[in-house]
Amino acid sequence: MGYLQELRAQWRPLVAALIGLGCGFSMTNYVTSIMAPHFLREFGWSKSEFALIGSLGLVSVAFFPFVGRLTDMIGVRRTALIGVIVAPLAFLGLSQMTGDIRVYIALFLFQAVLCITTTTTVYSRTVVQYVTRARGLALAIVASGPAITGAVGGPILNNFVEAHGWRAGYLALVAFSAVAGTVALLMLPPERKDSGEVPPRAKTAKEDYATIFRMRAFWVLLGAMLLCNLPQVIALTQLNLVLLDNGVTAKGVSIMISTFATGVLVGRFASGLALDRFPAYLVAGIGMGFTAIGLFLLASRFDDPNVLMLSVLLIGLSFGAEGDVVGYLVVRNFGVSVFSSVMGMMTAAMAISASIGAALLSLTLKLTDSFEVFLLSSGTAVFLGSLLFLLLPRDPAPVTAAVAEARS
Repeated sequence: MGYLQELRAQWRPLVAALIGLGCGFSMTNYVTSIMAPHFLREFGWSKSEFALIGSLGLVSVAFFPFVGRLTDMIGVRRTALIGVIVAPLAFLGLSQMTGDIRVYIALFLFQAVLCITTTTTVYSRTVVQYVTRARGLALAIVASGPAITGAVGGPILNNFVEAHGWRAGYLALVAFSAVAGTVALLMLPPERKDSGEVPPRAKTAKEDYATIFRMRAFWVLLGAMLLCNLPQVIALTQLNLVLLDNGVTAKGVSIMISTFATGVLVGRFASGLALDRFPAYLVAGIGMGFTAIGLFLLASRFDDPNVLMLSVLLIGLSFGAEGDVVGYLVVRNFGVSVFSSVMGMMTAAMAISASIGAALLSLTLKLTDSFEVFLLSSGTAVFLGSLLFLLLPRDPAPVTAAVAEARS
């Protein structure tokens, strides 16, 4: 079967995962970026106070490995069902807030714990089960779900909120997440095992994790994820505020947020195509390095709209590449049978890094009332993290080989 023919033949898992991720937990990143200025203005919350809430994402860390293992054990549909039910309830609760920041924190934690069942850790497993030759592009397609939502729905939601208020915006999200999530669940194909997979047996978790922890690729990826995700809070929840501090108008911010989302889409597909054709370690190193350049530009004195637009685009390109690169490297080095287990740990590392970054941002904002220090320091961390990818094995073991050898 040819490269593109495989994608056409396996359209159902691709579309199901695309929709599932598009209306899943990752969508809330774009939503929060749009809603943040309204919360600060109406409730009087400070920027440092709001930024610190992002550090509570650490709570998710303990649950990502569990969700990953759960997905490998009971399948994608049953795991994702949890988040599909919870998401509309969380948005409904957010629409009823009256200004008590403790309520927002509680709802944030509610989503952070239960809605991670609708992330790439879960839905990408469907893709790697059904697609092999065009796996990089397939992962790029499904990982583009949140970016499509941001690029198309972001400006729509932003304008809707400006016209009708943020409460009405959250009510619209209740309907969207419920309908789209249900469609994704109905479209998911049954679980499928690769011909090369080792037949499952009871109580293999200890063996699997021991094998994973012995592999150099695991520790290289872990270190890279910890360094490269420190500035994630900027891309996910603070980009709007950073641009406003640089003198961008509200209308200009809306355009640049859309540019960021578009950059994520371009980064996804460019990295997906590259991963299917070029050494993965090079694609990862180059793709992740774009964020460092973007952060340095944002921290510079160049406040020209074109420079700011370029910086946002570069961060978007890198952010898009990451979602594809991580999944591709995980399945290439560890196989399908433990894909979600490893992805869960990598996602946990990313959450730890992002939460530490949020705490550091809150501290630097409190001390300096400026984003500049954080932009420069996190940009340096990303640069070092991108270099770590060059230490990955040049010729990694075939899919599932490492775990299969340990079980033989």
